[in-house]
Amino acid sequence: MKESHIDKDHFRGCLIGGATGDAHGYHVREGCKDLISDNTQMSIFTVDGLVWADDRAKRRRIYAYTTCLFYSYQKWYYTQTGNLADKDYKFILGGSVLEHDELFARRGAGETGLNALGNSIKNAYGTLDRPVNNAATCGCVMRVAPIGMYFADDAEMAFRIGRESAALTHGHETATLSAGYFAALVSYLMQGKDLMDAVEASLALLDGTPGGAAVSAGIERAVALARKKKLAVRAAIETIGEGFVAPEAVAIATCIALRFEHDFEGAINAAMDFDGNTDTIAPLCGNLVGSIVGILEIPPKWVLELELAELIIYGADILLERVREHLRDETAP
Repeated sequence: MKESHIDKDHFRGCLIGGATGDAHGYHVREGCKDLISDNTQMSIFTVDGLVWADDRAKRRRIYAYTTCLFYSYQKWYYTQTGNLADKDYKFILGGSVLEHDELFARRGAGETGLNALGNSIKNAYGTLDRPVNNAATCGCVMRVAPIGMYFADDAEMAFRIGRESAALTHGHETATLSAGYFAALVSYLMQGKDLMDAVEASLALLDGTPGGAAVSAGIERAVALARKKKLAVRAAIETIGEGFVAPEAVAIATCIALRFEHDFEGAINAAMDFDGNTDTIAPLCGNLVGSIVGILEIPPKWVLELELAELIIYGADILLERVREHLRDETAP
């Protein structure tokens, strides 16, 4: 076990890493800025939901993470459509996150997520026991890194809330398990585990869950391919798949991160150099390798030219603040 990564360098590295990977994968530039896609937009709303739940718990001493994430994703739905899914959701329209015009831009928003949120009326939303659809696509995975950060001291909770957050828009068990795996993986990295140790610990959480064997098999195959140093990274990736479904996306990101564990730029370049879903794989790799190397190892030019970089850094810092508060509360006499 290395030193804990519960610090500004690594928290910022995770979120900015994901966002810079997203901007490179999305590959759209406006003026002097590299634009983010819906991947980073939804990660920002994940931060919003977690902080909302944390604030609510301080007032009422009741945690409602998944409910607050649902309403934060409804905020994102509003930014993308200009409509509320239900007129009774007007209460969500407050909060500073909606003051950023960039979050109202349509940046490749997935129809699966939009449809699921748009159909979630009367406070009824998708759960693990009541799937909203049968979608297994990757849109539920690219937004869960903040969950792993918030539960940096509790990977099992990160796994659980990662799954529940995914179920809000994606109903297939392999999609929710992939999201849980990825959230737990980030949590273990923040605890200071080496990447391979973190992968193995996250795989252990899949054991015995319905659908877990299928997700684990893909990740274990990715690990084996990553260890074949003579095999070109692109060939390894394309052996796994294109990354449009959630299990393939987390497997490919795991494979690339293992090959480029301490090389952020190399990881992002590899994530973009294959015929597949680069605009999801690049931010996932950015989350993982950014969690390992920290923000100081991300090319400064990438950070300076990133859209909404200040807001993303603020999100990382406020999550860190909440984690430190929890850790102080746990150790208080």
